[in-house]
Amino acid sequence: MTPDDALQQFRIFALERALGRQVGSDRLIQAGLDGLVAGVESPSLVTLAGLRRREEPEASEHFDRVLEELGLFVDLPADPRAANWAIAYGMAGRIADGTLDPAVGTHLIWADIADDLDWPEELQPLVACALDLEDWQESWGVGRDVLTGQAVEAAEHLLSRQPPGERND
Repeated sequence: MTPDDALQQFRIFALERALGRQVGSDRLIQAGLDGLVAGVESPSLVTLAGLRRREEPEASEHFDRVLEELGLFVDLPADPRAANWAIAYGMAGRIADGTLDPAVGTHLIWADIADDLDWPEELQPLVACALDLEDWQESWGVGRDVLTGQAVEAAEHLLSRQPPGERND
């Protein structure tokens, strides 16, 4: 595992947790170990990676510290609709900049966000990409890399339409 792979894993777990999914303490501790072995540097990473079974309840707190130290913490608005849009834009930004695998990001938008937002038109290109990437077969005559490129383009398009007050640039 490379440092980038470890950071990707941290981002995915952070997004899953932001979406309300339970990420087990054992997975958070393993992510800490993976990050440590991969060479990711964070003061709290050693503590997270070194937690023992009886200390597992502390994993979430230590994982949050690691996220803060690495600048990966997901801080969401209190309003659920605004929070879902913030997550969608955040994932689109990570797809566009290459820090989130397009198949993973579009799948999370499709499976966890689009329905909560009543399937808005703005997310339809990303949902279509998620379905294509999930169902892709070699017999389609189009490479998976082409579909991945389309997902990146869809993410960039969503970001270009993001209301100015919600942009992070």
